[in-house]
Amino acid sequence: MWFVATAVCILLVSINTVSLPLPANTTLHVLDPESVVRDLQRKVEVSRRRSLSSSAEACLTGNPIDDCWRCGSKWASDRQRLADCGIGFGREALGGKGGEIYVVTDSSDSNSENPKEGTLRYAVVQEDPLWITFAAPMSIHLSDELIVNSFKTIDGRGVEVRITRHGCITLQYVSNVIIHNVEIQNCVPSKKGDDVRSTPTHAGVRGKSDGDGISIYGSRKIWIDHCTLSSCADGLIDAIMGSTGITISNNYFYHHNDVMLLGHSDDYMPDKSMQITVAFNRFGPNLVQRMPRCRLGYIHIVNNDFTEWGKYAIGGSANPTIYSQGNRFVAPENPNAKEVTKRVDSGGKKEWEKWDWRSEGDVMVNGAVFISSGDKASGLIYEKTAERVEPKSVGLIDKLTMNSGVMGVGHKNGNGGLHEPSDDSVVVYGEGSLGMIFRGGRYTGYATSLTTHWTLHILCILVWVGSGLFEFKMY
Repeated sequence: MWFVATAVCILLVSINTVSLPLPANTTLHVLDPESVVRDLQRKVEVSRRRSLSSSAEACLTGNPIDDCWRCGSKWASDRQRLADCGIGFGREALGGKGGEIYVVTDSSDSNSENPKEGTLRYAVVQEDPLWITFAAPMSIHLSDELIVNSFKTIDGRGVEVRITRHGCITLQYVSNVIIHNVEIQNCVPSKKGDDVRSTPTHAGVRGKSDGDGISIYGSRKIWIDHCTLSSCADGLIDAIMGSTGITISNNYFYHHNDVMLLGHSDDYMPDKSMQITVAFNRFGPNLVQRMPRCRLGYIHIVNNDFTEWGKYAIGGSANPTIYSQGNRFVAPENPNAKEVTKRVDSGGKKEWEKWDWRSEGDVMVNGAVFISSGDKASGLIYEKTAERVEPKSVGLIDKLTMNSGVMGVGHKNGNGGLHEPSDDSVVVYGEGSLGMIFRGGRYTGYATSLTTHWTLHILCILVWVGSGLFEFKMY
């Protein structure tokens, strides 16, 4: 019996240390997606009115995300407030909220199977929630795709952080991830056959990656905010395989072909449950197509600034719902590329005219044309020239997108920069084991949660005691 008890304990601990993939989402993230749209509209209006108030703080812009966290003079000592500022379908993304602060002190990435403590890769694979910050400006040249575990925030505020080369960032069967204020560029496919760590207890052989900037695969509750992305081998942000509950906001995309793919394939039905918000981003210059390219799901594209695409801005196939609202579309000079929208493999007009593609309050400049469709569309062709648009509408888009991309001095988006206020908290860097890190002189952050950790130990003790009593009665 003692042998059996030992085997049971080993099994219990093994269950705790194995990271099981999340199933492909087959249920809607939100049953009424229009309620999320209305909530976003309400937050924009509230922030706009606050910014126009005579007593408004100078830092208020009308952008509900930035106005939620940025105006505080001590945001650096209350970084996790950011997790309360989400909007849209990814508003429930917690990231590392409630977890410890992990400070990246080492920009190297020489060992993707056994990463060094102090590196970004070491932090993102841990099991416990972590809020990951950076000790200094750094450029991280990835040796393989960076596989991020659930309940993580990568927070580059206060310093300039660039992630580049192989991969780059992969979110695969995870939830509750926030990526904020980092630059991602020049990503190329990773090498095939490398062992790459995904949790403290698991490293596996990976195939060749696509070379996306951020790849979201079978994941939910994801928020990508204030990043600058350019020049990757495949997409800048791709969300596929049943991913849902995603917000892509305040980012700056430039110099790229296939910008954003939302949906795996036309016949992959779990993507019907995909719900994604694309808000307050700047697209351009030197972008060609897929801003985004959608399949099957519900996509809310709101208050973005699109500048002179090469082929088209918004495309889709397999009957996605696309709600375009309050965006500015500046068409290129090419007379053959004035149309904002493109139906891909649509089966002809009789088929695609049933698709729900709506344009509401969009600003059309330089001959841009949005082809609407579906029962909710006000008309098949929605066209508006800059002369017919009220100036305050244009001004609102400028204010909402003025700080898009990485907030830092010298970045290509030309924003005013973000300086880290003084932080009274003390962070102590130290060595650890079992995924521990040090903060404020105490070590925390087990690779498995402490509650689960001790629960399993108690279960083991009970099994051993029970087996001993059984043997005692036998005699």
